[in-house]
Amino acid sequence: MAGTIADSLADETARAVLSALDGRRQIPSPVGRGGGLTLGEAYRVAASVRRLREARGERVVGRKVGFTNTSIWAEYAVDAPIWGYVYDTTLHRLADRAGSFGLAGVVEPRIEPEIVFGLGRAPAPGMDERALLSCVEWVAHGFEIVQSLFPGWRFAAADTVAAFGLHGALLLGPPAAVTADAADAWFDALARFRITLLRDGAEADRGQAGNVLGGGPLSALRHLVDGLAADPASPPLAPGEIVSTGTLTRALPVAAGERWSTRLDGLPLAVIAVALS
Repeated sequence: MAGTIADSLADETARAVLSALDGRRQIPSPVGRGGGLTLGEAYRVAASVRRLREARGERVVGRKVGFTNTSIWAEYAVDAPIWGYVYDTTLHRLADRAGSFGLAGVVEPRIEPEIVFGLGRAPAPGMDERALLSCVEWVAHGFEIVQSLFPGWRFAAADTVAAFGLHGALLLGPPAAVTADAADAWFDALARFRITLLRDGAEADRGQAGNVLGGGPLSALRHLVDGLAADPASPPLAPGEIVSTGTLTRALPVAAGERWSTRLDGLPLAVIAVALS
């Protein structure tokens, strides 16, 4: 993932996207130089964004993997996942499986139902999905509120990496522990479950585990672990981090006043709901 962009230009681009985020405004795509950014260069911008956010007091609590749903790749003209950071300022825990979220801090928001892992130990590159499950301390269901700094959700994959991986917020439901005696059941369920996404009680879309890289959320975790190992500039996953594994349905536009919820079939997790304002 390493790129040839100069450190000064990476920092300049990082400041530009962060300023757009803080100002709740959209900017032209592609970002950075007139010729755009390569994917490797975009990850260097993302590293600069992380440093800037940490310098102002934000703390990284995990990663989000984007574009893992292969059924929507054509819609966004992408052919592989990307990843970004989740911060303590963007993580919101839903009490009692329901909560509220204000949209004022995000631009052109959409909602994505996702499976989230909490890591009990650090995964190693080359682990298969079954081995990776042994690193997972808990599993939760969540909504990611994604956003686009680029009008009309029109961008190149590199633009999304530079602009926070499209991450706006992660709304996290109650976690369920993964115990050793239940590991086989979790492994099977994570590869087979189905989900229904509802807007104000009416079905908006459906999804299934296999939408995520053909194998389910553990396949997204595997992709992330191996991808980070190939990029010396990106820190590996550490115990205590959370990993949001990508949308199971289409990413649908949201508006204040709507209530979004889910139904899960085949996965022992609490369903969640969020009222948007």
